[in-house]
Amino acid sequence: MKVLGLTGGIACGKGTVSRLLAELGAVVIDADAIGHEVIAPGKPAWRDVVGSFGESILREDGTVDRKKLAEIVFGDADARRKLNAITHPRIAQEIQVRLADLARSGHETAIVEAALIGEADAATAFDAVIVVDAQPSAQIARLIERDGFSEKAARRRVEVQMPATAKMKQADYVIDNSGSIERTREQVEALWRKLTQTAS
Repeated sequence: MKVLGLTGGIACGKGTVSRLLAELGAVVIDADAIGHEVIAPGKPAWRDVVGSFGESILREDGTVDRKKLAEIVFGDADARRKLNAITHPRIAQEIQVRLADLARSGHETAIVEAALIGEADAATAFDAVIVVDAQPSAQIARLIERDGFSEKAARRRVEVQMPATAKMKQADYVIDNSGSIERTREQVEALWRKLTQTAS
């Protein structure tokens, strides 16, 4: 089974590309969704995260307030490393379990959507890497609209990310999501045709 990584910077549109691929029949494993699952109340990672960052990150129902947690680790490299050391091995383990299930089921291609493929030096774990790119101005506009950031805060979020040029070096395929959804869809459809032809 061919396994592809799907990545990109903040607000570049990984989710949009992932959704379009799924509509075309791709099986997509969402690392961020698994990240939610591994820190569910009572899970080992939940206990470790609360132990490391305190109960102030919890909502009333005991779930982790990811926005509060993000505020703590954003701009604090040590805190971010501590969080990644807790969550990343468990996310990676669950991804491997799901990939093994898909392979046993006879799937020819699977896509793993994960924001930190480049930062985690995980690109070599995939047969190919798809990078979703967007102009910084588009990323900033989306962060302001989607997450309610001020322009200054949105710009800072974009600037602390791994540079797009570095991600591009790892890319086997690039989707430019700076423009319209129609233009993005065209690129995704062309890519999926290429991937399915290669897999068959």
